[in-house]
Amino acid sequence: MSQLAERASLAGYRAGWFLVRRMPARLAYAVFDLLADVAWRRGGKGVQRMRSNYATVRPELSTGQLDALVRAGMRSYLRYWCDAFRLPDRSVEELIDGVRAEGDEPVRALLNSGRSAIAFLGHLGNWDFGGAWSTTQLAPVTTVAERLKPEELFGEFLAFRERLGIRIIPLTGGSDVFRELTTACRSGALVALLADRDLTRGGIEVDLCGQRARMAVGPAALAVNTGAALYPCMIHYEPRPDGHGWRTVVKFHDPVAAPTQGTSREKIQVMTQACADVLTSAIREHTQDWHMMQRVFTKDLVDDHASAQAGRGS
Repeated sequence: MSQLAERASLAGYRAGWFLVRRMPARLAYAVFDLLADVAWRRGGKGVQRMRSNYATVRPELSTGQLDALVRAGMRSYLRYWCDAFRLPDRSVEELIDGVRAEGDEPVRALLNSGRSAIAFLGHLGNWDFGGAWSTTQLAPVTTVAERLKPEELFGEFLAFRERLGIRIIPLTGGSDVFRELTTACRSGALVALLADRDLTRGGIEVDLCGQRARMAVGPAALAVNTGAALYPCMIHYEPRPDGHGWRTVVKFHDPVAAPTQGTSREKIQVMTQACADVLTSAIREHTQDWHMMQRVFTKDLVDDHASAQAGRGS
């Protein structure tokens, strides 16, 4: 059954890629809005996790307001996928037209001087669109991707992003990830890493939106080890000025400086917390664009562990 599900996912992905790229834009996005509303009404596992995460970061919302926010979140999430399916056909001019950048001048100057920059990203907005824009307008982007199943699906994602000019390092099953990233940081690359969820079990605990959460150490560790500048980079959607559709906002915040005192681990802790503080503001302001459908808060991970222990004891 697992293999059948994997094959079905691959077939669906390929079919979507083929069909959505050939549909008129307004029709394509309208269809994905409809799919988002259907998923929201069904309230599956991913939707429920999104709702729980949104309730954690926005505790002031009423039940009705939370429902509306989750619906908007699902529409934003499906918009990401519609964008992703159509992204390979975008020209450079369309990429420029589809992005409003903020705070990119210092990053551009740094990269133009031959030095590298590290972008700390959250699962906000459309990071693929932001990556494609950055590759054409700033510097070639290097990032890490979680390996998907089936392997052919991961290969499709890999080829898709590489066609956009983004270099992908597999999280598992390949070479030493940190070494590859270190090499990129020493060669003038823009290293962009999704860090608001720890995938390695070697993460660091920080405060996020008033709760404890585990985040990846990669961005801060690279900055400490290589001296590359670390920029929190928050991405979200906004309505287009002409009132038709949406565009992506890529906002680079002030660089996070490495502390002058302390051990490497202590410096990484301080820098990751500084990035988490910026992420907290972005999530609260653009909650519907935080596509977090997995457990990220320590309290939820503890509940999972307790449930697993109880299940083994029964």
